[in-house]
Amino acid sequence: MEITEVRTWVIFYLISFVVLLAATFITTQSGSQLWISLTLIIVVVGVNFYLLFSELKRHQARKAFIHRMSQFEETETDVETGYLW
Repeated sequence: MEITEVRTWVIFYLISFVVLLAATFITTQSGSQLWISLTLIIVVVGVNFYLLFSELKRHQARKAFIHRMSQFEETETDVETGYLW
């Protein structure tokens, strides 16, 4: 995660925390609206897991790309210098 993306994540998790607090409040106030709070919790947790896994996939893809590019640069440098390793 880069430094510029930290603000987005902080805002997202603050909003998620507020939604979970609202779900807790709805649960404690009336038992008849339990399905609303359960739906809110499932949506927030599901979105968090989805974003976490997509961020991990993006990080792996970037790491693989950087690894491929570094191998390309090493091969190119060896050809230019005349060394056959």
